[in-house]
Amino acid sequence: MTITKIEKYKGQTYLVEIDAENTYFLHQSIIAENSLHSDMEIDSDDFDDILRQSYLRKAYERALYLLDIRDYSYAEMFEKLNSNYDDDVCYETMEKLVRLNMIDDRRYAENLARKLVEVKKYGYHKAVFEMKRKGIDRELCEEMLSAYSDTQDERLLELISRKYSRYFDDEKGITKVKNALVRQGYSFDSINRCIKAFMEENEF
Repeated sequence: MTITKIEKYKGQTYLVEIDAENTYFLHQSIIAENSLHSDMEIDSDDFDDILRQSYLRKAYERALYLLDIRDYSYAEMFEKLNSNYDDDVCYETMEKLVRLNMIDDRRYAENLARKLVEVKKYGYHKAVFEMKRKGIDRELCEEMLSAYSDTQDERLLELISRKYSRYFDDEKGITKVKNALVRQGYSFDSINRCIKAFMEENEF
């Protein structure tokens, strides 16, 4: 194989032509690290390795861009990268991100649990569902959510008082409240217990 042309394309990207027919776009750092130049003879295996270096660089840059917007779980980020890059490139990129503490499922799960429980007021079941949907395994979900188990009734009573108190005028309204809370992920036992406490406190 012969590099028949290397020319600047745009920004820090260069166009690399092989045997006057195949065109590739490589970052200038890849060009410099491998001392590539026009009329250079290169083995196909060596060039495959250079392309892999390029893919790894692009995958890592893509991950940094995504992480600049929000945090990701391992599974989420892998899925994002895997839509554009082969498995081996994704695994190596993920290994680097984990090593640099940019991807940490425990940290991600802890922050997500706090958001789901304290901000969105989800009950245990819906919180687990959402965390698993984000790629967190059930054991870690349960561990992170266990920190909120003792205060669940307190949060549920607050939610009932703030959002649903106007529905307690009749049985139909109470049923509507119960259905809404089930959708929020609370258990029937918790719902019934907290509704009873709310009605007794407010003399319904």
